[in-house]
Amino acid sequence: MLQQIQDALLPIVQMINAYLSDYILVGLLIAVGLWFSIKTRFVQIRCFGEGMRKVFGNLTLSGGRHDSGMSSFQALATAIAAQVGTGNIVGASGAILTGGPGAIFWMWIIAFFGMATIYSEAVLAQETRIKDKDGSIQGGPVYYITRAFQGGFGKFLAGFFSIAIILALGFFGCMVQSNSIGSTFNTAFGVPSWVVGVVLVVICAVIFLGGVQRLAAVTEKVVPVMAALFVLGGLVVLVLRIQYIPATVAMIFRYAFQPQAILGGGFGAALKIALSQGAKRGLFSNEAGMGSTPHAHALANVSCPHDQGVVAMIGVFIDTFVVLTLNALVIISTLYAEGGPLAAGYTGAVTEVIGKANLAQTAFGSVFGESLGAKFVAVCLFFFAFSTILGWNLFGKINMTYLFGKKSTVVYTLIALAFIFLGTLMSNDLVWELSDMFNNLMVIPNAIGLFALTGLVVKSVK
Repeated sequence: MLQQIQDALLPIVQMINAYLSDYILVGLLIAVGLWFSIKTRFVQIRCFGEGMRKVFGNLTLSGGRHDSGMSSFQALATAIAAQVGTGNIVGASGAILTGGPGAIFWMWIIAFFGMATIYSEAVLAQETRIKDKDGSIQGGPVYYITRAFQGGFGKFLAGFFSIAIILALGFFGCMVQSNSIGSTFNTAFGVPSWVVGVVLVVICAVIFLGGVQRLAAVTEKVVPVMAALFVLGGLVVLVLRIQYIPATVAMIFRYAFQPQAILGGGFGAALKIALSQGAKRGLFSNEAGMGSTPHAHALANVSCPHDQGVVAMIGVFIDTFVVLTLNALVIISTLYAEGGPLAAGYTGAVTEVIGKANLAQTAFGSVFGESLGAKFVAVCLFFFAFSTILGWNLFGKINMTYLFGKKSTVVYTLIALAFIFLGTLMSNDLVWELSDMFNNLMVIPNAIGLFALTGLVVKSVK
């Protein structure tokens, strides 16, 4: 019965996603990024060094307990925890398989302009955040949307965004993460997915019930460690495959502008696939313009909104230009390079063996050995997806509080834990498509709010 429902839902959700991503999402993301790049005089270039100094100049894995909110680095770690998830491993794999290596180039473009977008989101989240009577801080797109539109239209947009993010991240998004953890652990260690689901639910419940302070204490320690582990493993692969690196980089640029050479079909159709895959998976990876990470940046205790804006930009840089790019280089240099199983494209019998869920494991396994490669990716993916679940749960909880008050958060947490467990059991494709659909829908009200408050962003950047 459950399988029949999934089979019926999948083509419907895929059709909605195709329309949103191909005709709305790409244009809207690039438009927002271009708009704020121009309006801020390319803040992502001018203030990049400032952002790096603020992040790494006072780096600490123990930011201390705050009466309310978080330290700037804790907020960044929470944002990166949400950004660096399965989108960097499974999402990038899916983009490369469907759109070819050139999809990575379009991910870079989206991320470059997205740095200006996320600067604006963080600034507005700081500018419009509120402090409750008990001293706790609340902030995010719903607060700057209702600042921009103070009538019924603003309430409608904010409500639409809140419902979309609760479903996209708090529920279906966490299913994506737990699904990926369950499937990779099953492949690597032979652990039944439901067992992984039970363990995840227990760990997450302890952290969720500890509130913002416990979550911040966990993410500020987990994020640097998980990033360092993955980067180290990726660099080992690239050193051993160094003779293929020039060809790998060349493929990314070549297939960005000649995608039909590896995807087949006509030039226009192939370019559309490569670009839309890059944009869609790029959004899911770095979340710039989606309206998720502003919830974390709103909680940062900083002297002025601009300070957290430049820190937020570094989150996108680390997510896309470091972690995701490293994963892409590993995949392309091992599987698409000369003699690789995908050198002629994703066609033929190889499609029955390699999919987006095991592509990274196959790539690392070609150097580390099949067993060790699968285990390495499974461990990295656990950290990535686990930390993302923590961040996304917080973002959904903030919007649940906005809609229904603080008493609703217990019910929200119980439902979220149920979805985390179900994610380890459900169809990978349907979970991804549902998450994509609500991610896409979140962008629309968030972008409208950003455009409306351009003046506030420009004032901050000056």
